[in-house]
Amino acid sequence: MAISKFLNKMSSGNNRRSPQTPVAVIMIRPHHFVPNPETQSDNAFQIKQGDDQFDIASAAYTEVSKVIDVLQSHGVRVHAFEDQTSDTPDSVFPNNWFSTHPGGQVAIYPMFAENRRKERRSDVIELLKRDYRVQDIVDYSGMEFDELFLEGTGAMVLDHIDRVAYAARSKRTDPVLLERFCTQFNYEPMVFDTGDENGTPVYHTNVLMCIATDLVLICLDMVKDQARRNELINRFRETGREIIDLSLDQIRNFAGNMLELQGREGRVLTLSTSAYSSLSADQIRVIENYLPLIPLTIPTIEMAGGSVRCMLAGVHLSPR
Repeated sequence: MAISKFLNKMSSGNNRRSPQTPVAVIMIRPHHFVPNPETQSDNAFQIKQGDDQFDIASAAYTEVSKVIDVLQSHGVRVHAFEDQTSDTPDSVFPNNWFSTHPGGQVAIYPMFAENRRKERRSDVIELLKRDYRVQDIVDYSGMEFDELFLEGTGAMVLDHIDRVAYAARSKRTDPVLLERFCTQFNYEPMVFDTGDENGTPVYHTNVLMCIATDLVLICLDMVKDQARRNELINRFRETGREIIDLSLDQIRNFAGNMLELQGREGRVLTLSTSAYSSLSADQIRVIENYLPLIPLTIPTIEMAGGSVRCMLAGVHLSPR
């Protein structure tokens, strides 16, 4: 169904503001993108780069620019930054190094790969302080010296409505640091172990699951402990959200890596075209009962093992 026709049929419920939905997003347009060799050891979704680095970088720049244009055409507020350095190959994924929270809080995170630590940039924080009401900045990045890592809203999928931080255990999600974050930012942690058919854990929770205002999309088969899986299901049901169970193949196509955004005429759900193509007709129908889907074409970016949600650092702050 065309987006314009869909929006004309939307109920007033979708037009309401939701704490789950950011008021804007930060995006980084890369000039020297390549799949990061320092993250390949634990990122099973990453594709080893070829010899055509210039073509890869050019294609990635074009893809991000088109995503920005599409989002803005739907009324999504996008703050775009340029990254012209050649030593930050994953800079296109800013959601890992900072997050924002209602009430004016900003968190800055410790990163597992050394070259990813260079992605943190003061101009992004200065824009947030200039355009939004920032009351407090909590910087956890010094925990890198203690080998403790918590890679932002990649490591955690945050339910901003019911105040739960869902986290798949991995090298990039330290449980002690997660507890500290949850205490300071008023979330309840829910940690669980994951694995694919080979037992390989997922490197980031946001590849496995997406929480929207009215929906949860998750691959339950990747939650290895049956008791913990049941706890998650019960928790989702308690929030009143509809659960869409994704397959392993859909996760490989980044169907778990979606993000709900606020558009001009209501909330929308963004995802990649590869994710959209992997969904069944029934799954699409269920999602579109709540909000329209906006597929975005980013095959080059997905070579790095991340997708649409990873590209979008949500702004959950009050505008000035």
